[in-house]
Amino acid sequence: MNKIGLIEKLAEKLQMDKKDVTKVLEGFEELVISSLQQGEEVTLTGFGTWLAKFRSARGGVNPQKPNEHIKVPAVTVPKFRAGKTLKDALKKKAESASLTDGEPKEEVKEDEPKKSEGEV
Repeated sequence: MNKIGLIEKLAEKLQMDKKDVTKVLEGFEELVISSLQQGEEVTLTGFGTWLAKFRSARGGVNPQKPNEHIKVPAVTVPKFRAGKTLKDALKKKAESASLTDGEPKEEVKEDEPKKSEGEV
């Protein structure tokens, strides 16, 4: 779902005008961005937390020229940590989907190599 789809669904669900929903969503975006720029976290309890994470400068390799070493500059990147309510909702969806498939899904153990279809 993209921003337009989100606005349409919210407007329908809340029985609001799309213009009003757009203003609310854009206001939310602006507040999250300005809070992250100031080094603050934004938490919606149960849903998740947005935070700004500093990544130090490091050395790297140019993928187009593997012999060439490059410097990757330090940067601050946005992160999102899902909250318990969101995680639990996705777990329930995954559990119900596996029950409705009819066949139990094959588990792959980490210590065993995965076999291709031709192998015995």
